[in-house]
This record gives sequence, structure tokens and C-alpha cells, in this order.
Amino acid sequence: MKNLIEWTDDLSVNIQEIDEQHKILVDLVNKLYKSIITQTEKNTVYDVLNELVQYTTIHFAVEESLMRIFDYPSYEEHKKHHEKLKKQVVDLQDKIWETTEDSISMELLHFLRGWLTKHIMKEDKRYVSFFLDKGLQPTWAKRSWIGKIWHFGK
Repeated sequence: MKNLIEWTDDLSVNIQEIDEQHKILVDLVNKLYKSIITQTEKNTVYDVLNELVQYTTIHFAVEESLMRIFDYPSYEEHKKHHEKLKKQVVDLQDKIWETTEDSISMELLHFLRGWLTKHIMKEDKRYVSFFLDKGLQPTWAKRSWIGKIWHFGK
């Protein structure tokens, strides 16, 4: 089965920590897509969506921490964007739980694909040169803690 989103170099922000987190988000969206398309039990779909919401919260916290550490001038604007996205996902999550309509699931998938790709390519790419100019290393000295924790036992 084809994925909803394929990771490409176009999605890379060229900061390894952030790219690895984005890849996990892409994997979770694809996992949700496959659960919905194969008409997996509603509780399973909801669990995958909940996992996506939880990881998105972690990812946003990492980005926002970096923004505060490096005194990113557009921090407040980016944070507001994150808050709006989290609210939209939670609203869709509630809709899925409350209804049996397949159109809600497709609305969610369409939203997630657009949100993830547009957010990375527009919003996230704006901070890259700023972070690098401030001394953020584009590659890890060692493996990310976030990926290790998240994939442990999965």
C-alpha cells in the first residue's frame, strides 16, 4: 500500500534533530492513513491519532525550546501557529470519536497531509538559517533521545 506522504529532500530542513522528528510525524500520519484505508477498528484508528497528537506536542515543544534558547524573533507567531494546529487536530479527533462517517476520516487525512507538508516547507524552513547562524549544529554528535524514547517498545 502506498503512503499518504513520502519523505523527500524537499521536506528536509537540514537540521538532523528536526528532520528525524519530522520523519516520525510522517510515519505516524502514514500509519493513521493505513489504519483508516484498511478500515481498522475505530479504537485502533483513534489510538494512532492519539499517538500522533502526543508526538506532535513533543515535537512542537522541542522547536519552541530551540526558539527560546536562540531568541528567535518570530517565536510568538510560530507558537501561535502550533497552538492553532493542535486545536484543529484535537477538534478533528473529537469528530472522529463522535461519528462513524468516513468523510471525517478523509477530512482528517487531507488536513494532516497539508498541515505537515506546508508547515515544514513554509513555517519551519523560516527558522533554519537563523538557528544555524546562532550556532545550532545541523547534525548530531550522537543519536537523538526523542527518537529513541518514542520508538522504544513500538
